[in-house]
Amino acid sequence: MVRTCCVIGCNVSSRDRQRNKPENGLSFHSFPTWKQPEGAHVADVTKRRRLAWIAAVRRPDIKFSSISKHLLVCSRHFQSGKPAYVMDETNPDWVPTLHMGHSEILTSNSDRHRRRTQQRAAAELATANVENLDLTVRHTEATRQTKDCVCCEQSRAEVNRLLEENRKLQSQLKKTELNEHFLKDDMEKVRYYTGLPCFAILLAVFDNVKAFLPASQKLSHFQMLLLTLMRLRLDLPVQHLCDLFNVSHKTLSSVFTDTIDVLYARLGALVHWPERHCLQATMPPQFIEIFGKRVAIIVDCFEICTERPSNLKAHAQTYSQYKGTHTMKYLVGITPLGAISFISKGWGGSASDRHITENCGILQRLLPGDVVLADRGFAIRNPVGMMCAEVKIPAYTKGFCQLDARDIEDKRAIAHLRIHVERVIGTLRNKFKMLHTTMPIRLLLPCEGEDVTLLDKIVKVCCVLVNMCPSVVVKPGTTETCSC
Repeated sequence: MVRTCCVIGCNVSSRDRQRNKPENGLSFHSFPTWKQPEGAHVADVTKRRRLAWIAAVRRPDIKFSSISKHLLVCSRHFQSGKPAYVMDETNPDWVPTLHMGHSEILTSNSDRHRRRTQQRAAAELATANVENLDLTVRHTEATRQTKDCVCCEQSRAEVNRLLEENRKLQSQLKKTELNEHFLKDDMEKVRYYTGLPCFAILLAVFDNVKAFLPASQKLSHFQMLLLTLMRLRLDLPVQHLCDLFNVSHKTLSSVFTDTIDVLYARLGALVHWPERHCLQATMPPQFIEIFGKRVAIIVDCFEICTERPSNLKAHAQTYSQYKGTHTMKYLVGITPLGAISFISKGWGGSASDRHITENCGILQRLLPGDVVLADRGFAIRNPVGMMCAEVKIPAYTKGFCQLDARDIEDKRAIAHLRIHVERVIGTLRNKFKMLHTTMPIRLLLPCEGEDVTLLDKIVKVCCVLVNMCPSVVVKPGTTETCSC
């Protein structure tokens, strides 16, 4: 028997090689064929495998297109003793690699297969570890939840308690914050802080002026109105108001001035001189009994203290002999029903009642036949007579031993009715305590572009607010009303 070698150089029997029978455990395998008809993928894999075998054998006489079926590769060149399945490209035996007769060994597929096997084993081990860890974690979590159950209940109870406490504190804060909610549904607070009789009237005032109030970064429009009314009503120290509303001195002064300007412009018309037929239609009986329906107005003056001016002329003009200090003097007139129907501009305290009456514009409002009630200090009989009207003042007793009975009755009647204006002035000054304080000189200066001072505006706004309150002269419902 003749001994021959495989295509790579192994010595084998030609008969065995031809019969493809193993000798000493050997087997022989032909080159892989290129299977084109079996699909593109199979054709590609078989082509690459055929090329890989040719490259591994390294015989120049072996060409891709013509390889004899008698050219065989023995099993010694495969790790498992035989070629791998054609589609298992990662198997190390997909190409012969052992005892190839040259030092370059293609081990990429073998290494890749080994790595894939190792990775698969590592993945399986990691999965098992994760599952074990997950079971451990679940067990630990269940144990912890069981232990923490009581703590959770306690924490939940504490959270609920804090939430309830927070709600109560917010409710208390809303009640103490100076805004609409602070005064709503509490008439006593409205009267105390604003001087107005009820919250509805306060809202009516606010609705009338809110569109004209300037914007403020610190205060709402309602707070601007409330701050102004509180200062007029209570005459609180500026620092106190700043703390209450959390604003600076500059902001407070600006807000007060702006709000007074708007109130003066929007509500000033409420100090209104009624038409004669309205006065006659609402004349109280006690006036009709003595003067018929002729009384048009009851007048008097009141004074507000001011700082001492540094200017000598202003010093002389503002000094009041009656008060013994520097003042601004205002003439106020009321209707028989007790509503303020006239308020003059401010005059220096040295001005006489007659001078103010003649120059404040009240005489021009009188009609022929009107009666004016005044105090004895008003020597205005001639000026009033020039308007074809009549002034009634209590009779003088100086120089007379005894008044006759008629003069005494007239004096008592005039004094009894004229006292109403003093009651209204008392209400004005007592309701708005700012009028009791000593005014700074800056309030006596004319406003820019106007012929009135800020103090004039303050006094008129206070008169408007008094007119919004029930009359101190006549009880509501005791007289007829007029649309004027």
